Amino acid sequence: MTSPVVIAATARHKATLIFFHGLGDTGHGWASPLGSLRPQHVKIICPTAPTMPVTLNGGFRMPSWFDLRSLDASGPEDEEGIRRAAENVHSMIAQEVAAGIPSDKIVLGGFSQGGALALFSALTYSQPLAGVIVMSAWLPLHQKFPGEAKGNKSTPVLQCHGDCDPIVPYKWGQATATVLKQFMTQVEFKTYQGVMHTSSEEEMQDVKEFVARVLKP
Repeated sequence: MTSPVVIAATARHKATLIFFHGLGDTGHGWASPLGSLRPQHVKIICPTAPTMPVTLNGGFRMPSWFDLRSLDASGPEDEEGIRRAAENVHSMIAQEVAAGIPSDKIVLGGFSQGGALALFSALTYSQPLAGVIVMSAWLPLHQKFPGEAKGNKSTPVLQCHGDCDPIVPYKWGQATATVLKQFMTQVEFKTYQGVMHTSSEEEMQDVKEFVARVLKP
């Protein structure tokens, strides 16, 4: 993987937000908007996914956290790739912990495929995190939950989805929230009227408030 985009804390670094972009994007796509909404003590890390062939796009190579094989909720998934990507996320968390930031001062977040990775990585991580931000995304390998969940069942989750999303259908977001609420205690599902597969000002304000709440200095 290429080096992540890092926005240093402007006050003493006490917390970290690691945010994963969507398919075909890079870490640069989210660094600036996130940098403008985080508290001063929070460092932001926006990694860029490795470039790989993506089945859904006819094998075309692009930045992708794992292969996407189907747009069907019950279709085949790249289980090996999903697990490998989550292990890389766990390594990123470990680097922050080694640098002196406790895991419960770290938020994982992401958009679309990146949100899917953030959610799966949080649930398969045994140490407590501060929160999870899931934007226009879904839970990979959802049929393996709650059995697959190792930790973070009481960690706050902000799940955001536009109700006009043509790429990751709104009903996927709703179904994901239903699955999560069966075994998690703090899942907030927010709907954005008329929003397609993108973020909105209202949504970014909700993300700002969530980060400020779960990463109090």
